[in-house]
Amino acid sequence: MMLSEHSAAPQWVPNAEDIAAARITDFTRFIAERYGIAADDYLALWQWSTDDVPGFWRAVWEYFDLGAMPDEVLADSAMPGARWFPGTSLNYVDQVVRQARADRPAILAIAENASIREVSWGEMLSRAAILARSLRVLGVRPGDRVVGYLPNIPEAVIAFLATAGIGAIWSACGQDYPAQAALDRLGQLEPTVLVTADGYRYGGKVHDRRAEITALRAGLPSLRATVVVSGQGGTVPGALDWDDVTDDPGRTTAVIDTTAVDFDHPLWILFSSGTTGTPKGIVHGHGGVLLEHLKAIALQCDIGPEDTFFWYTSPSWMMWNFQVGGLLAGATIVCYDGSPAYPAPDALWALAARTGSTVLGTSPGYVLACEKAEVLPSRTHDLSRLRSIGITGSALPASSSLWLRDRVGNIPVSSISGGTDVVSAFMGGVPTVPVWPGELSAPYLGVALEAWDDIGRPVLGEVGELVITKPMPSMPVKFWNDADGSRYRDAYFDMFPGIWRHGDWITRTGRGSVTVHGRSDPTLNRNGIRMGSAEIYQAVEALPEVAEALVLGIELTTGDYWMPLFVVPAAGLALTDDLKQRIAQTIRTQVSPRHVPDDIIGAPGIPHTRTGKKLEVPLKRLLQGADPAHVIDTTAIDDPDLLPWYLTHRR
Repeated sequence: MMLSEHSAAPQWVPNAEDIAAARITDFTRFIAERYGIAADDYLALWQWSTDDVPGFWRAVWEYFDLGAMPDEVLADSAMPGARWFPGTSLNYVDQVVRQARADRPAILAIAENASIREVSWGEMLSRAAILARSLRVLGVRPGDRVVGYLPNIPEAVIAFLATAGIGAIWSACGQDYPAQAALDRLGQLEPTVLVTADGYRYGGKVHDRRAEITALRAGLPSLRATVVVSGQGGTVPGALDWDDVTDDPGRTTAVIDTTAVDFDHPLWILFSSGTTGTPKGIVHGHGGVLLEHLKAIALQCDIGPEDTFFWYTSPSWMMWNFQVGGLLAGATIVCYDGSPAYPAPDALWALAARTGSTVLGTSPGYVLACEKAEVLPSRTHDLSRLRSIGITGSALPASSSLWLRDRVGNIPVSSISGGTDVVSAFMGGVPTVPVWPGELSAPYLGVALEAWDDIGRPVLGEVGELVITKPMPSMPVKFWNDADGSRYRDAYFDMFPGIWRHGDWITRTGRGSVTVHGRSDPTLNRNGIRMGSAEIYQAVEALPEVAEALVLGIELTTGDYWMPLFVVPAAGLALTDDLKQRIAQTIRTQVSPRHVPDDIIGAPGIPHTRTGKKLEVPLKRLLQGADPAHVIDTTAIDDPDLLPWYLTHRR
C-alpha cells in the first residue's frame, strides 16, 4: 500500500522560550519534585503517563489542586467498567467558580453583523446561580435531565453550569436540527426542563425556530417548564422568560450552591451522529471530564487565564463542551452565532482578530475553502495575538497545514483527533513538540494509544486500527437506556475484548507522531490492500476544480468490488473527461495506483451528518441495496434531498 510520505522537515519547531513557558514543562517539573519522576522529553513523559496510569491521574489531581487527595485512584482497570476515584465527591462547576476574576470577561459573545458583548465572570456565575435556584423551585433534582435547543450563545453555557451545579444532567442540540432530529435525541431523556431560544443567525439570515420549539415541546410530555431566550425578538406562549429565571434585581451577585456528586455522576449526555439508527446517548461523568479537560486544555493545548479560546462550534458538537472546558483553566471563551464564511470567506479570521483570540479552532474543510478562495488572513487581519490554531473534524492535509503556516503565521497547528466518545482527543499538538505537515504531533498524556493489525499485534510505520489499551477517566460512564451495557460493549470492544477500538485507521511513526487515514468502517479494500478515505480526499480536494468528493468501497452481491468517486466540481465548472483524467492521475501518483476509482461521477452535492462528517457508511449500505429507512435517518443529515440521486447509482 502506498501512503503519503511522512514529511522530512517539521513546519514548526518550539524554541527554548516556548518550551520553558509551556504549562506542560511546569507539570514535568512538578512530577520530578513531588514524585521523583524524571522525563527528559515529551515522549518520556507520555510513556510514564501510560505505564503508571493511576500515578499520572493522581499527579493531575494534585497539580491542579482539586482538593484532598482521594485514597484510591483506579479501583478497577477493566474496560469497560473501570472504577475511578471511588468514594470521591465533587462538582465540575466548583472548578469553574474557582477561576472567577474581575479583570477579564468569562465569555465574549458575537453574532453575525453584531458588536461583541462581554459577559463577566460575575454575571455568568450569578445568572447560573439564580437559574440553579429556579430549577430547584421547578422540582429539578440530581439526576433529572435539563435539555437545551440553542445556538452557540452565552445562555447555553450558563444553563449548562446551572444544571451541572445542582447535579442534574445536561444535554443539548443546536437549532440547525429540525424538531424531529432533536426529539430523536432529547426525547430519549424524558427531560424536566427545556431551555431554548426563539431563533439563530446564519448566512445573513435570522432563522425563526418558534414552530420547531412548539413541535419539540409537544413531543416532550415530561417537561415541567420551558425557558426561552428571546434573542431575535420573538415570544413563545406558555414559556418562562430567560431574564425572569436568571436575574434578581435586588441582588448584584449570587453564589451558586453546588451539589457534591459522585466522581462518575452523569455530567452531560452527548449523542452519536444517528445517521444509521437511533442516536446513542453517551454519558460522561463529572470527575472524568474535569480531569480530562484540565489535562487536554491546560497541559496539551497550553490554554490558561490570559487566553481567549475560540473554537467554531455549536452545542450539537463535542467541541462546544470542550471549549466550555476552557473556563476550567480560567480562559475567556468565545460564543459565536453565525457562519464562519459570512459575509466573506475570511469571516472567521476577522472574528479571531476582533476578539483577540489566542487559540482558534476550525476544520480542515474551512481551511481548504480559504485556500481555494485565496484568502490572506495575516495580511488582511490583525492576528498578532493568535499563537495556536486547532484543527479537528477530519484529517488535515499536509498542504493545508503548510498553507496555515504561510498565510496565517509561523505558529503551531495543533491538529487533534478523538471524539464525542471521550469528549476529548487521543492525540494532537503539544507545545513542546514539533509540528510535521499532515501529522498529529503525539498521543496525549494518559492515552495508551497503539495501532494494531487484524490479530491484535502493535505495528509501527504501518496502517493499523487505533486502539486504547488502558482506561481513560472520560470514557463513557454508560450509554443511555443501555441497561445491560451491550450497546456500549458492541460500540468499542467487539473486535478486541477489553481493548477500546475506536474505528480509525492510523499510522504511528518512528518519531512518535501519528497520521490519521480515516474511518476503518468504510475502509477501501482493493484486492486486500486497505486504505482510509482521508488520503484520497486530501489529494482530490486539493485540486482547484474540485469542491468536494466522496469515495466508497462497495462489495457487490456478485462478488465484485466497486469503488466509485463522487465529485462536486467547483462553482461554475463541470466534471469533464479531462478533469476526470486529472483526478485519476492525481490519485495514481499521490496516493496509490491500486486505489484509482472504477468510476468518477459528477454529483450535485455530498451529504453530511449534522456535525459535518461525510455520510460514507450509510451511503455504502444504500448502494449495496439496503432499505433507506433502515440505514439512514434523514433528519440527521444536512441535505437529505440528495439521497434519491444517490439511489439511482445502485448496482
